[in-house]
Amino acid sequence: MKKNKLKRRIAIWSVVIVVLLVTFFGFRSSLNDSTGGSDSSVVAIKKRGVLRVAVFGDLPPYGWVDEHGNRRGYDLRLARRMAKDLGVKAKFTQVNANNRVDTLNSDKADIVLANFTVTPERKQVADFARPYMKVSVGVISPKNAPISNERQLKNKTVIVNKGTTAENYFTEKGGVSLLKFDSKTQQFNAIKNKRAAALADDNSYLYAWVKRNPSYTVGIKNIGPNQYIAPAVKKGNKSLLDWTNQEITKLTNQGFFVTDYNKELKPYFGKEVKPSDIVLN
Repeated sequence: MKKNKLKRRIAIWSVVIVVLLVTFFGFRSSLNDSTGGSDSSVVAIKKRGVLRVAVFGDLPPYGWVDEHGNRRGYDLRLARRMAKDLGVKAKFTQVNANNRVDTLNSDKADIVLANFTVTPERKQVADFARPYMKVSVGVISPKNAPISNERQLKNKTVIVNKGTTAENYFTEKGGVSLLKFDSKTQQFNAIKNKRAAALADDNSYLYAWVKRNPSYTVGIKNIGPNQYIAPAVKKGNKSLLDWTNQEITKLTNQGFFVTDYNKELKPYFGKEVKPSDIVLN
């Protein structure tokens, strides 16, 4: 009799456990279906119908919001083309330089297209696809107090954007006092307000900024070696990484990036910068 009761109890608890497991996994499946899930594989993106892209919102001509509320720029054109080739729509998440990786790790974006320079340190926390642009650190200063070589920066205050190659360069190099900001808007306002002798960032968009602010000059066009801009995906996302590598190769061969340059960058850079200064072949 006792054995029969024990068997019945075991059977009942087995049924309860099965029901709980089915309910739990059914809830998870339902949650993932309603939110799009956290899977950023190519299959999942196509099933979702949306490519979630992390972009800048205050960095013309690469990624910014115009007066009509439309997102524009070199990286935005690339993002829309990639989404089109995947057969999905592009959905944008705005980021600053110092939260690009966090946006991937928190599954708020599938890919970062936000002027992301490849460095050994960043390779440890994100996977970079084939680069599509080359840049180097440049320095702007007022035309009435120009800085034309790195020696002139010694013991001076230099403005940088947090999480950028320029910040890393001067932190390692030393000899200057860094004034750091979270956003591009903040850093450019700071140089206008004369809070430092100079501002350092990627030369590719410093050229664009001084064209719109002619009282400043890119006195130092290149510091250190060339750097490379590439799409980034969450560490371990081999599916999207492989597809992106193939996509960048295809678009390069088709001349997409030269066209993108002529439409989005050339009007901002002027004649002193050529496509070959920026675009990779």
